[in-house]
Amino acid sequence: MSASDQLAERRRRPGWVFYSSLVILLLFVGLGVYNPTQLAEWANAGLDFTTEHFGWVYLFATTAFLLVCLGVALSSYGHIRLGADGEVPEFPYPAWLGMTFSAGLGVGLVFWGVAEPMTHYNNPPLGMADPQTPQAAGLGMRYSFFHWGFHQWANFAIVGLAIAYVRFRQQRPGLISEAFRSTLGHRVDGGLGHGINILAVVSTVFGVATTLGLGIIQINSGLGAVADVGYGIGPQLAILAGVSIVFLLTSLTPLERGIRYVSDANMLLAAALLCFVFFVGPADFITAVFTNGIGEYFANLIGMSLVMTPYTGEDWVERWTIFYWAWGLSWAPFVGSFIARISRGRTIREFVLGVIGMPVVLSFLWFATFGGSALYYEMFDEGGIAYSVSQEISSGLFHLLEFLPFVGVTGPLMVLLIVLFVVTSANSATFVLGMFTTHGTLEPSRWARFLWGVTQVLVAGVLLLSGGLEALQTISIVAAFPFLVLMVFMAASLLKSLRNERRQIELREALMQERVQRMLEVFEAEQKKAENVPEFVSPVVTEDPPSR
Repeated sequence: MSASDQLAERRRRPGWVFYSSLVILLLFVGLGVYNPTQLAEWANAGLDFTTEHFGWVYLFATTAFLLVCLGVALSSYGHIRLGADGEVPEFPYPAWLGMTFSAGLGVGLVFWGVAEPMTHYNNPPLGMADPQTPQAAGLGMRYSFFHWGFHQWANFAIVGLAIAYVRFRQQRPGLISEAFRSTLGHRVDGGLGHGINILAVVSTVFGVATTLGLGIIQINSGLGAVADVGYGIGPQLAILAGVSIVFLLTSLTPLERGIRYVSDANMLLAAALLCFVFFVGPADFITAVFTNGIGEYFANLIGMSLVMTPYTGEDWVERWTIFYWAWGLSWAPFVGSFIARISRGRTIREFVLGVIGMPVVLSFLWFATFGGSALYYEMFDEGGIAYSVSQEISSGLFHLLEFLPFVGVTGPLMVLLIVLFVVTSANSATFVLGMFTTHGTLEPSRWARFLWGVTQVLVAGVLLLSGGLEALQTISIVAAFPFLVLMVFMAASLLKSLRNERRQIELREALMQERVQRMLEVFEAEQKKAENVPEFVSPVVTEDPPSR
């Protein structure tokens, strides 16, 4: 075995980050199984403390991340390539976009696509309208666009850009701690760096477990609609076990085959169902909702970004906006690292505009199609969707399908779509967790991926036992706050690295210009010297006159 092979093999072995993270998470699982009530009480106490004292931090930080992303992409840094100069992207754009979108918030879009607009229709945000009125419907779509818009994807872009830059531009391991090297130096190789990576692993597991839980709840509602399966913790744990077998098996396949093919199937099925609902449903109403929603989104973007309720004391912002930002932040190390892994060869501008551009447009289109259709049938047809959502928040999607033809086909296909999204998200997470805990290797071992897959399942099961949807929301907010603080320093470190590279480029260009200038000066001096030398004139020989 060569020296390089031996080094690669050592990097694939677990270290302090692996064992420490695993112990923390297993202690959490043990507490959840032994005393789920106590776990719920501690989580709620942490939630109250975090939102009461630091809720404003979530709002300012996510807005700042968006501004940083746009500023970097549109600046002179935008042309820097995440790889060697001239390197081509590893994956074609459609495949890259599909894996980005599927690993991002695909499960959340399906879960909240009908549920969020209808919930706001029943209970308008911040009391800004009367329930179940046209104004409430408009607010529901506006805030749905906001919660799934640029802010959410900027969280992923910051982490992804930082990891991709250090991994492919600076040729360093793909670890979260490596993104801090420009500010912390060699300290990232010691305990401080290990602590950063452990926090990233724990945050990732909780964020993915939240998504797994949401997906399982949605699948349970779907099976209840298409197969009369009961709704509750028992069926949900059984569904979790069944889905887990699928994603654990597919997680053992290579990235370019397993995750890519599942995400491609994901996108095709999602596009087919989206087109079906759009063209068979109220297409004119959907296009009007889409257009109006975008206008309302941009017109109120700043106000929605920094809104708090100090004068009324209500907790709507904490239950919705801060939950979404915290959920995205807890996902950021996983989604960002996975997007970084598949983005080799793209420029910073391509990366940022791709991550916070196209997925946002697709999210808006999804909400306008499914949420808009649900509002149309609720307001102008027989209705009943709003009541279904108020009773069981995940049931609205399948109630909507009952207003459309071929529900016997679309219902099972929608369940399949949710399963595929869950499998893709879990697969991607196991891959990234394997990278985090085996020294940043791009190809983590199968046993490491399998073990992290089992851990995710256990955490998701404990959260379902501890309170279902409410427990999922609570743990996301609490677990995300420490990583939020790290992301602020990560963004600062990224900007410092980019400035350093810009200075090095400018220095090289200045040295090159100086050399060229010197060469020109030498050349001109030689030319002038050559011009000042008089030409050699041959003496004129005259013949003597002939002697007489």
